[in-house]
Amino acid sequence: QAQLVESGGGLVQPGGSLRLSCAASGIRFSFRNYALRWYRQAPGKQRELVAPTADSVKGRFTISRDNAKNTGYLQMNSLKPEDTAVYYCNLKWANNDYWGQGTQVTVSS
Repeated sequence: QAQLVESGGGLVQPGGSLRLSCAASGIRFSFRNYALRWYRQAPGKQRELVAPTADSVKGRFTISRDNAKNTGYLQMNSLKPEDTAVYYCNLKWANNDYWGQGTQVTVSS
């Protein structure tokens, strides 16, 4: 059974950093085939794409991956209170589309 498991979320002060991980298992085909994206959803808002293309996080968030470990990452620096949300990883290729369960990121002093 396919599974994406995010980890690394938590409470951080403004200006701090976190690194989220997304570990994939049981997916069809090779992990390297898939496009990796990160989304977030804040309370009362729609889910939005965060990386790799959102203007709101350019220069602060960096997406990366280790294909040998079937794992994707989101390095988040200079975090702001408005970055508070549940963060989801997504793998997509052809008709294959997988989502994780999400990890909470809270930026607050």
